[in-house]
Amino acid sequence: MAHPQLEIYDTTLRDGAQQEGISLTVTDKLRIARLLDELGVAFVEGGWPGANPKDSEFFKRARSELDLSTASLTAFGSTRRPRASVVGDPQLHNLLEAETEVVCIVGKAWDYHVAEALRTELEEGIAMVAESVAYLVRHGRRVFFDAEHFFDGYASNPDFSLAVLRSAYEAGAERLVLCDTNGGALPARISETLRNAQEALPGADLGVHFHNDAGCAVASSLAAVDLGVRQVQGCINGYGERTGNADLSTLLPDLVLKMQVPVLDRVRLESLSPIAHHIAEIVNISLDPHRPYIGTSAFTHKAGLHTSALARRPDAYEHQDPMSVGNRTRMVVSELSGKATILSKARDLGIELTDVHAEAVLDEIKHMEHRGYHFEAADGSFELMLRRAAGWSHDYFELESFRVFTERRPDAEILAEATVKLRIRGKRIITTGEGNGPVNALDHALREALSRPFPELEELRLTNYRVRVLDATESTAATVRVFIEMSDGVNAWGTIGVHANVIEASWEALEDGIILGLLRAGA
Repeated sequence: MAHPQLEIYDTTLRDGAQQEGISLTVTDKLRIARLLDELGVAFVEGGWPGANPKDSEFFKRARSELDLSTASLTAFGSTRRPRASVVGDPQLHNLLEAETEVVCIVGKAWDYHVAEALRTELEEGIAMVAESVAYLVRHGRRVFFDAEHFFDGYASNPDFSLAVLRSAYEAGAERLVLCDTNGGALPARISETLRNAQEALPGADLGVHFHNDAGCAVASSLAAVDLGVRQVQGCINGYGERTGNADLSTLLPDLVLKMQVPVLDRVRLESLSPIAHHIAEIVNISLDPHRPYIGTSAFTHKAGLHTSALARRPDAYEHQDPMSVGNRTRMVVSELSGKATILSKARDLGIELTDVHAEAVLDEIKHMEHRGYHFEAADGSFELMLRRAAGWSHDYFELESFRVFTERRPDAEILAEATVKLRIRGKRIITTGEGNGPVNALDHALREALSRPFPELEELRLTNYRVRVLDATESTAATVRVFIEMSDGVNAWGTIGVHANVIEASWEALEDGIILGLLRAGA
């Protein structure tokens, strides 16, 4: 049974920051701490003061720059050194210098590590824990103890691992956190070991800290909650060393929505997706769109059977209301779509389509995707298709021809030049543009032609350009698919082109992007 006062302890700024590819500035860490506080976690671990100048500066700045309303800032460190005194120990001194009410210290709970890593006796390993906890408690700190490698240690020498826990508890540690540091234990072993620890220390408040090396960190955390632990540690977005830590972005909604454990209120949970994505932007690592709850594809539907049912009953193919975690339902268009998807998309865009029109669009999509088109991300091209099916056409411009060539100069500089011939409002206009590539040059030439009659184009930017070869067996004669993303500074849309000639495919996508930009600008 879940503990009625379960706490969530976030270690993104310390354990999460150890993920390959993550390098946070002090300002980044302060921003993330505020976001985690806004989400509503109970504890935010700020880092390891004294381990590096960055973490020391973070705790110094936090005193004046962080005003947390729900979370308690926590400093992390280790026990005293082997065969040394707690008095004057630099690790413990730095923890006190951080001036946080709560500190979390880590100590060895696996006899193998005490003997091989610390190279000391088991009795000394126990004393290191007990004396360090007692010293910090005497100095007015609330102390959490992370029992490193506890589950592996218990399998090796349960008496020693439990003795380590008992020493921390008797010295005054408020939470005894059992860590699966190597991440290899499965939930069944986690549950069995946890029950044994609870029986050995009936009065202690236990916590858990899982790594995801066996893909079980969230499952093990939920199993531990079922057994009544007081605290669960993890990282937003599952960040962490190797394969990461327990993912709070999945764990939090599992607890609140599935298990009815009120670790944070449901209003705060609605900010989960925006906060998770905001932190991903700060970390500068794109989130997997297929992540549970928060991924952009988490509530996305493609098959016609699903979208048809969802049009009538939103809960038919969704395990949870997307809005409960700040996400939304999306229906992407493909050859697997049904008429209901087409009509739903049209309604969202304010386009009136009949069933006959929708069936015609569906047939067109199926034929085009057979040729290599892919409309899931090309929402702009799909919107234009819907509008044309409803009878819309544009008179912004008409292409007469375009020409592109690329020149390699003696200094090895590559220059592309494009010429477009258009008819705009009855006038024949010829313009030339240069760029660092043929598509860039085409874009410049087209904008030059359209800039005077359509000043709205000034706000339009090409923000993404991707090319995919559809059939590599055809070598240089293969058909290619070009995806372009454009933005007006507020909204973004994707367009697509497919052709054996990459320039023609690029033009098709570019033309759709410009047309939709003009349409949305009210030109």
